[in-house]
This record gives sequence, C-alpha cells and structure tokens, in this order.
Amino acid sequence: MVDLNNLLLVFTAYIIGAASPGPSNMRIMGVAMHQGRRSALMLAAGVISGSLLWGTLAATGVSAVLTQYAQALVVLKVLGGIYLLYLAIKAGRSALTTDEKTATQLAAVPGTSGFRLFQRGLLMHLTNPKALLGWVATMSLGLGPGASSLTVAVILAGCTLLSITIFCGYAIVFSTAPMIRGYRKARRCIEGSLAMVFGAAGVKLLFTGS
Repeated sequence: MVDLNNLLLVFTAYIIGAASPGPSNMRIMGVAMHQGRRSALMLAAGVISGSLLWGTLAATGVSAVLTQYAQALVVLKVLGGIYLLYLAIKAGRSALTTDEKTATQLAAVPGTSGFRLFQRGLLMHLTNPKALLGWVATMSLGLGPGASSLTVAVILAGCTLLSITIFCGYAIVFSTAPMIRGYRKARRCIEGSLAMVFGAAGVKLLFTGS
C-alpha cells in the first residue's frame, strides 16, 4: 500500500524545492516578461523534461550511484557554473543597455524558436547538480527498503504534475499584462537582479563544495 502521510511529506518537500526562487524559475520569469507566455512555456517545458529525467534516474537508483563518484558531480558543477555565469553576463549587459537601444536590438533580432528555448531549459536543469541531489533527497524520503513499484510510480507522477504546475505557473503568471508592464518599467533593475542571482549561483557551483 501507498503511505499517504509519507507521500504528503515527499510532495511538500518537492514543492518547497521546486517553487523556491532559483536559476530555472528566475529564467522562466525573465523570459515570460520579456518574450511572452509562449516562449516562457517552451522554456518551462525544457526545465520540466530535465526534472522528469532526473526523477526517473533517482527512482531507478542511477543518480544515487552518480553521487558516489566525485568526478561526475565535478563535471556537472563546472558545466552548470559556466552556463549560469553566461546567463549572468547576458543579463548584466541587458541591465546596462538603455531602453531605447534594447528596443532597437529586439526589433532587429529574430525571435528565438520554441525548440531552442526548450533546449535551453533542458540544458539548464540537466547541468544543475542541485536538481539531481534534490531528487535523490526526495526519493530517499519517499522510498523505504520495502517500497513498491506503485509507490515509485505515484511519487514520479505526483512530482511531475507538481513540476508542470509550478514551472508553467511561473510562465503564465509572469506573462500577464500587469507583469509585462511592470517589467518594462523596471527592466534594468530586474535584469540586474537576474545577473546577481545567476552570478552568485554560478560562482557557488564553481568554487564551493555545496
């Protein structure tokens, strides 16, 4: 049988981890306010796919094995750190660009394709070792020695639905007209904040053991 109290604990822990502001959520928010709902949903789809992949690996025990090999995590940390620093530089340059110049640049640049945004979201989540470790922790909470395949399936299905709700929710909420108007007024401040968040996260991945 599935332990409902244990499931509640697992899902609560997952919601706290997934919904807390972090690089993926902040990126979805920025794209939603800057490029609109459709683009943000495509980015969110990539993040969700990455999350589901890590969840599947955690459920099968593969990711738990990976955590035993320091070199595998080092590679993930370096890739993730470099990618986050790239996003930080990009957001920082945007923050330093005037509104007039930004409008001119946007008019001259073709829109990013949906598949490209999907790839970016997927890459962001797959190169984030904390996503891997978060899923290992989630599965550790939910799966005891005698856990059944039904329990595994319920946890994966529930966390997948929560992932879709959370990440797509960010995309939808932050692509609404009031949010977009607010973004246009505070664009440079928001981009500067994104640069700091991405930069801090990237530096932490590259230079700390956490």
